[in-house]
Amino acid sequence: MTNLDFIAQHRTEDVRKLALKKVPEGVDIAFCLQQIEGWQLARKKIPEWAATDGLLFPPRLSMEQCSSQQTALYKRRVVERLLDGQYDSMMDLTGGFGIDFSYMVPLFRKAVYVEQQEHLCQIARHNFRFLGLQQAEVRNAQSQDVLMASDHTSLIYADPARRDGAGRKVVLLQDCQPDVVALQDDLMAHAKVVMLKLSPMLDIQQALRQLHQVREVHVVSVDGECKELLLVMYQQEAPLRYYCVNITDHVQETVVEETAARPVICKQERSYLYEPNASILKAGVQDALCNIYKVEKLHAFSHLFTSDQLIEDFPGRSFRIIGRSDFSKQGLRDLLAGVKQANLTVRNFPATVQELKKKLKLADGGCVYLFATTMSDNSHALLRCEKC
Repeated sequence: MTNLDFIAQHRTEDVRKLALKKVPEGVDIAFCLQQIEGWQLARKKIPEWAATDGLLFPPRLSMEQCSSQQTALYKRRVVERLLDGQYDSMMDLTGGFGIDFSYMVPLFRKAVYVEQQEHLCQIARHNFRFLGLQQAEVRNAQSQDVLMASDHTSLIYADPARRDGAGRKVVLLQDCQPDVVALQDDLMAHAKVVMLKLSPMLDIQQALRQLHQVREVHVVSVDGECKELLLVMYQQEAPLRYYCVNITDHVQETVVEETAARPVICKQERSYLYEPNASILKAGVQDALCNIYKVEKLHAFSHLFTSDQLIEDFPGRSFRIIGRSDFSKQGLRDLLAGVKQANLTVRNFPATVQELKKKLKLADGGCVYLFATTMSDNSHALLRCEKC
């Protein structure tokens, strides 16, 4: 039996159990398990690749670190808008498994993939042929060496490694490899547009202080979970814009220009309650929603909004407010009559979800949504809601 036969026969099985079984002679079990596990991860994360016969998959860590198909497609759309048809050449300085690179390459006449790990370069050469990316050139080299020797290009893309030499995670921008803070002048000298994919844990304002020509900040979430932070740099003067994105079955994008936005604070909650999505909160632009969507905040620091009319395209969760209570025994008893389980959220409130659930004697789940928060007069309130 060949490796390919073994993989085809067992690729939907549990790799942990498969590793314990006796395998036919001639089968490289380590290679096969890597390919089976990689395909299983790709089926959820990169379905177009999982549906393409003949592709090779790297070890699990590279699969976990690579972009998803959804976020790669989003980056491609950003590049299309920024370059507007001027697709001469591009360079990916941190190729990795090559997902982002592969979705951008079809736009360009020439594309260079740079990766210092030889085994990833071998996989990339193999996969790019199967994907029909004839204009892709793979270089096994240090990113800085290739950058310094390169001609001017339309786009430079980089996803700096967020692990040190011992494999420990790092968060600070200057601790990642390559060090884009030290290289920023060289990056800008070699490209019309520079796009950096960074950790969603990164302090955005600190990064903006370190990188001097950032024109766009993209905070990308998938199904409400913040996945990526993209910083876009280019020479042309432009006001800083925040693109807050949540990808579900469609892409919802809220664009906020950097301003000193002031929140509109309400004296009392209205008929509807809104909780901004993770991208809005990560970007720190929630106060601008008051002007964009004509909503009001419950409190300057609660980050919950309200309105009389339903805002159907609000970037986040929307609820109808059923009732409100203070934290007196009688008030809670009336508000929660018959409620045994609920979905509880705390915002700007002096207790955790676990502490409050224990106090209220509530289990998780159900169709009741509770928000414990602080109101504009600094009183504490519990809002009972239902999803719109």
